[in-house]
Amino acid sequence: MGLELFFWLIICFPFHIAFLASTFYQVLMLTDLEADFINPYDASSRINYFIVPEFIGQGLLCAFCLLTGHWIMFLMTVPVTCYHVMLYMKQQHLIDVTEVFRALNSEKKFRLAKLAYYLTIIIITVFRLVLMLVYYLDSEDE
Repeated sequence: MGLELFFWLIICFPFHIAFLASTFYQVLMLTDLEADFINPYDASSRINYFIVPEFIGQGLLCAFCLLTGHWIMFLMTVPVTCYHVMLYMKQQHLIDVTEVFRALNSEKKFRLAKLAYYLTIIIITVFRLVLMLVYYLDSEDE
């Protein structure tokens, strides 16, 4: 039971918090760009800084879920991981400075959808973490 708690506390929870914070920051940068508080080069470079590490982290988390037998969490992370792989293979994963204003609305909608997805996943992760903690503490009493 300790490994299960370790998986949810040390692996899943920090990864999901990082994904949520990264996506929120990207939405914030796109909103600032839309309101003309930041120039396109700075916005693109700040957003692109987080994209590849997010893709790698999402792939690692999906692999961890598969290897540890958390099938429901694996099935919930596979679509986003596959989408990230598809974007990377098509070389469409980075925001282009010259095209940022044309794709601003679609990028913002995409990142808001990812933000909702990561928020849902983090709620599930916190629930599973608390559940594993209760099971772990209950099994120690017996």
